[in-house]
Amino acid sequence: MAGAAPDGSQFDARQFDSKMTELLNAEGQEFFTSYDEAYDTFDAMELKEKLLRGIYAYGFEKPSAIQQRGIVPFCKGLDVIQQAQSGTGKTATFCSGVLQQLDYELLDCQALVLAPTRELAQQIEKVMRALGDYLKVKVHACVGGTSVREDQRILSSGVHVVVGTPGRVFDMLRRQSLRPDHIKMFVLDEADEMLSRGFKDQIYDIFQLLPPKIQVGVFSATMPPEALEITRKFMNKPVRILVKRDELTLEGIKQFYVSVEKEEWKLETLCDLYETLAITQSVIFVNTRRKVDLLTDQMQSRDHTVSATHGDMDQNTRDIIMCEFRTGSSRVLITTDLLARGIDVQQVSLVINYDLPTQPENYLHRIGRSGRFGRKGVAINFATKDDERMLSDVQSFYNVVIEELPANVADLL
Repeated sequence: MAGAAPDGSQFDARQFDSKMTELLNAEGQEFFTSYDEAYDTFDAMELKEKLLRGIYAYGFEKPSAIQQRGIVPFCKGLDVIQQAQSGTGKTATFCSGVLQQLDYELLDCQALVLAPTRELAQQIEKVMRALGDYLKVKVHACVGGTSVREDQRILSSGVHVVVGTPGRVFDMLRRQSLRPDHIKMFVLDEADEMLSRGFKDQIYDIFQLLPPKIQVGVFSATMPPEALEITRKFMNKPVRILVKRDELTLEGIKQFYVSVEKEEWKLETLCDLYETLAITQSVIFVNTRRKVDLLTDQMQSRDHTVSATHGDMDQNTRDIIMCEFRTGSSRVLITTDLLARGIDVQQVSLVINYDLPTQPENYLHRIGRSGRFGRKGVAINFATKDDERMLSDVQSFYNVVIEELPANVADLL
């Protein structure tokens, strides 16, 4: 399973396995064991009745590959390393595991979930709330850019689960607004992304403040060496669950490319497609924040309605824009890879890579959105001469064939 290591080199499963095998503990046993038991239905998992109701009400019918194998070991209280790409249902996997194990009579924080971005933390909070609706779960997202005092007020009134970004969570623990005494589950979501954003020291600091006997779940698309080191330091006989690439959701997504001779011609090509874009909900990915602004201005100056979001915008603005896009009042969103992970916009059926991603695995994070749990979608890649190499890398990386865009693209949506 290829992926990019932090130094940009390719990282694959064979290396991963040999690294893991090297991590022998003092008794000379392998550090982790793999866990392969799978459950074809949610009913077979012996979950609480009210949790099952929440899962079905949320719209899940059949567990995805990671859910079939990942929910039960987490519910059993085992430390888990779960490796699967975005868009495969990881969030619902650990949310179900957490919700199954909470003591709802005790209004104290019992589970702490860390995520690399505010958007992802808020998305997890929404899923946790929705799945735990019938259980009356109390969840709070502790993220930067919001009022510290409001966080303190909510925490002091009592919550079962805190989801947050490392900076704000550490701050709340340090101020003793978040009391760690009853925390029994600690989840790191998108662990690879969190480490690449430099949160490693904060994660260690947080872990030092948690009770010694704690269940740890690490969820990640790739397992670079730093992620392995974290699992080694924090975890006790973890089981590893790996969902291979061929179980991931590029299925159901028709993928095309458009040859664009020069970078400057991409804008014309996009405007030609605009009518098609606006019938459905579309996300357009570019590689830099500056380009988000530039392309937004260019489209708006031609009277095309688009919204845009990127990491330089303040949190409030991003929230408003995402809300408009989720509710469908804006239909075309221009963004960077920041939002490619973890933002679940149900209705997106068309993704345009105005710029091809700089690394093949980001391709899945971008376009894997549209085909979630078997939903159909279309992805269109704009490819200049310079992009030919990346386009062929993506095809071999995912073992897919990307064909030239036919004229009747509107019929495919």
